[in-house]
Amino acid sequence: MNGFGVAKRLWALDAPTITVDGSLMLVGGSGQMTIPMPCYLIEHPAGLVLFDTGPSYTAADNPAAVYGPLAEMFDMRFPSEVRVDRQLQNLGYSTGDVKYVVASHLHFDHAGGLALFPDATFIIGGGEIPYAYWPAKAGAGFYRARDDFDPIREAKILEVPGGDFDIFGDGSLVVFSTPGHTPGELSLLVRLPSRNFVLVGDSVHIRAALEGEIPNIFDANTEEAVRSIQRIKLIRASADATVWISHDPEDWAELKHAPACYE
Repeated sequence: MNGFGVAKRLWALDAPTITVDGSLMLVGGSGQMTIPMPCYLIEHPAGLVLFDTGPSYTAADNPAAVYGPLAEMFDMRFPSEVRVDRQLQNLGYSTGDVKYVVASHLHFDHAGGLALFPDATFIIGGGEIPYAYWPAKAGAGFYRARDDFDPIREAKILEVPGGDFDIFGDGSLVVFSTPGHTPGELSLLVRLPSRNFVLVGDSVHIRAALEGEIPNIFDANTEEAVRSIQRIKLIRASADATVWISHDPEDWAELKHAPACYE
């Protein structure tokens, strides 16, 4: 970690869940699994950064009213206390305190809370915005761009056009382009005093996909997706980091959740 700055702390904010067949998580998968849909808050001396925002806060307590058959098919569970804005309040912050929101991508389960942060700067991968409005048919059902993205169209947006972006210029929070699942998929390297993490959104869905370099059946570009998995593994090795896979139930069970944090 020598030569790099560090963030102060990282919280994994509690999450709504869905129950899916393993075949939706990686090619060749099987069996039912209940997966979380979390977001992460990072405190840096220069400001707060949020990685992903979870499903739409309007779906709390009644997911079917917002997502219809999708919520029923996946048995979505979304108690109101896990709304991202309420979890921030529990930690002593408001939505207005968040300086940057990093969107791993704009699928409904990652970008549903963007509208809660109109004063933040949004970091979004290159090509993600037009694809969200005009996606390939195979993955079109995962985008709700007009509901989730339209509310921030007048906000400040920083596009990461296929490269990487060091948010504060000190190496503590580095956004990496990891396309494949979607054209603008992003991952985030977080350096802390005690340990490092790579937050991967949907670049990887479960551990078996990471170690086996196995794509997801809904990836927009399978070849790119596998290359991005390989890149994540290289970042893990070079930064001596733990890869935190957002949807992996084992990661969620083993790693700390708010109000506990990593420092």
